[in-house]
Amino acid sequence: MASTADFRNGMVIEFNDDLYTIVHFQHVKPGKGPAFVRTKLRNIKTGRVIDNTFSSGTKVNLARVERHPYQYLYKDDMGYYFMHTETYDQIHVAEELIDTPEFLKEGQNVEAVVHADTETILSVELPQFVIMEVTYSEPGLRGDTATNTLKPAKIETGSTIMVPLFINPGDKIKIDPRNRTYIERAKS
Repeated sequence: MASTADFRNGMVIEFNDDLYTIVHFQHVKPGKGPAFVRTKLRNIKTGRVIDNTFSSGTKVNLARVERHPYQYLYKDDMGYYFMHTETYDQIHVAEELIDTPEFLKEGQNVEAVVHADTETILSVELPQFVIMEVTYSEPGLRGDTATNTLKPAKIETGSTIMVPLFINPGDKIKIDPRNRTYIERAKS
């Protein structure tokens, strides 16, 4: 058990018979009335973010979660397969539990969030940045670089993202998978 005074970003709590991650919290002490805590909670299973207000001092159950390193192996009709990088155990994960499966490539290291009590996989998180090769993009027009113009580009996993005009097929680029955006050219 923990109280609202123990809240931290990233903490996993049991709320409404489900597991939620605290995305953001704020302690509020109004001039009149009791103090309270405003929170943004993300449902671990659905990814949906909700706002909730707790009275100050409210007790909540903490969920013990662990993060394990895994390596992506392959995908088939049944789902995605990963190997634990320390024990070499292989696991099968449904697509709904992976944050952005369109940016997974074979051999890539990921982190699996595991419920410590039940040993079930709650989610699979990609690294903060992934490096992908551009397989197809239209050529940029010469002299059209004065503005921040973007064009669609297909990357090696088959997904399409928006990139600047100077990116060509064969270039390696750094992508933020959380919001599916181009960051920069990858340094060799």
